[in-house]
Amino acid sequence: MRFAVRHETRYRYSVPVVLAPHVLRLTPRPGYTMRARTLVVRPDPVERRDEIDAFGNPMTRVVFGYAATNVLSIESRFELDTELPDAPVATVSEMLPLPRPIADQLAPYRAAESDVDASVAAFARAVAAEVGYAPLAFVEHLCRTIHGRAQKYVRPSGDAQSAAETLATWRGACRDFTVLFLAAARSLGLPARFCCGYQAAADTPDGRHYLHAWPEVFVPGIGWRGWDPTHGIPVTDGHIALSAAPDQAGTMPVIGSYSFIGPSLTSDLEFDLEIRTRRGTPD
Repeated sequence: MRFAVRHETRYRYSVPVVLAPHVLRLTPRPGYTMRARTLVVRPDPVERRDEIDAFGNPMTRVVFGYAATNVLSIESRFELDTELPDAPVATVSEMLPLPRPIADQLAPYRAAESDVDASVAAFARAVAAEVGYAPLAFVEHLCRTIHGRAQKYVRPSGDAQSAAETLATWRGACRDFTVLFLAAARSLGLPARFCCGYQAAADTPDGRHYLHAWPEVFVPGIGWRGWDPTHGIPVTDGHIALSAAPDQAGTMPVIGSYSFIGPSLTSDLEFDLEIRTRRGTPD
């Protein structure tokens, strides 16, 4: 699928601020065919470096001067092609411990026993029991189960709810259902990570596109695969991942701070996100 994305983020401050260094995760992860790419930041940074973080995500570090500003504007544009992945084929029929080298490598994406909420673990076991604890069948069934019970709404900013809170209310945004999915998978020993990016369909009450979140699970015998419980579908060529990390904090598209003089300050976040897609990849 051919994607053309324009994503502009604007922060407006009620008094002039001096911007500290920022980290931007707005460049898609490796694995796509990039056709065009621009990233414009205003005010102009005095230094800019493109790097790869500890989890394999592209990121751009920007350093600003000491001039004060009332606006920070970041415009990301790109055009790329995605490919439809092969359908996963189950090669493992039961939840078996991962081999030690793989388990150690994937340790950041697994849950410590003390981190597992009892109610989430019970929910995961109930879902797994319905498919005989087969790993691939479990994550597919978990995706459909969460989607079938979810009461979805848009919450453009803020951290995700805890998995236990989402399980108790079944209300949330995409990142809340992602965190519930991650916790359920991890409670059964499956490594899982939080993904942030874009999705082709604007399946929202207002018809707008927003940044989207979904989980990826390391399925034994298959590897990393994504599911989208908000839409009840597997992740295919209609999703673009900007970043993937053990938790939401490691995928934030814009991270930074500022300083100001005065007793108080208010800030407003505005965004414009345009996503155009078409099937095929004509040159």
